[in-house]
Amino acid sequence: MISDDLHDDAPDDLMCSARGCRTSAAWGLRWNNPTLHAPDRRKVWLACSEHRAHLEQYLGARGFHRDTVAVGDLEPTDG
Repeated sequence: MISDDLHDDAPDDLMCSARGCRTSAAWGLRWNNPTLHAPDRRKVWLACSEHRAHLEQYLGARGFHRDTVAVGDLEPTDG
């Protein structure tokens, strides 16, 4: 089970990227589209614990998902 402890540490302005979700993000899903982006470029979708797996599967099915980190571990240069 994924802990919701990270959810409480997320800044209020970082919302989940899932359509219609207004929950604070706990996770940063780093991805890139290799046909559009340089190999080292990372875009970021934010996810709450509830939508993390769905968004990872969506990106993964397209070959875009690179990794997932806690919101607090995102670098200022991410996305």
